[in-house]
Amino acid sequence: MEYTVGMILKPQDVYVVLKIVAAGVDRPRYSELAMDLGMSPAETHASVKRAEQVHLLHGEQLKHRPNYSALEEFLLHGLQYVFPAERGGMTRGVATAYAGVPMRRLVAQGDEPAPVWPSATGKQRGIAFAPLHKSAPLAAARDPAFYEYLVLADVLRDGRVREKKIAADELKRRFKVARGQRKP
Repeated sequence: MEYTVGMILKPQDVYVVLKIVAAGVDRPRYSELAMDLGMSPAETHASVKRAEQVHLLHGEQLKHRPNYSALEEFLLHGLQYVFPAERGGMTRGVATAYAGVPMRRLVAQGDEPAPVWPSATGKQRGIAFAPLHKSAPLAAARDPAFYEYLVLADVLRDGRVREKKIAADELKRRFKVARGQRKP
């Protein structure tokens, strides 16, 4: 028997999985998924395969559906350690973490500059916050549900304790709803 050692999950793999979660029961084909995400079909396919190998997605027999229990565990307990937030200087961009939707409705905003994904088309000034994939600002603008999952993930990557608790509860609620809408 041959063993594979050192499966390397990439940030873009979490990005792809969250897009699949946001798509719900109408999971797009690889070509559509790639176009929506601003990635190549080959990159998207490789991300799905890596996500399957680490059990964030079920295999082909279950149509590559999200493994919600494993994904929830990883996002809540591992994401911050595997893909910690990288911050930069002041820039224009798209609000994320506690400043993005849905968190800005759930958490009082302070006076400090908001975290933003750098983007020339962004409407908010704030502190640069590196997204899970460079195309996140564009892909999130096309899909509000996907944007919200990315915002929740960013809170889990770099939020304060209270913010993380709120994001975790919101993520669990959304996953519970998604599990109930799954096709048999």
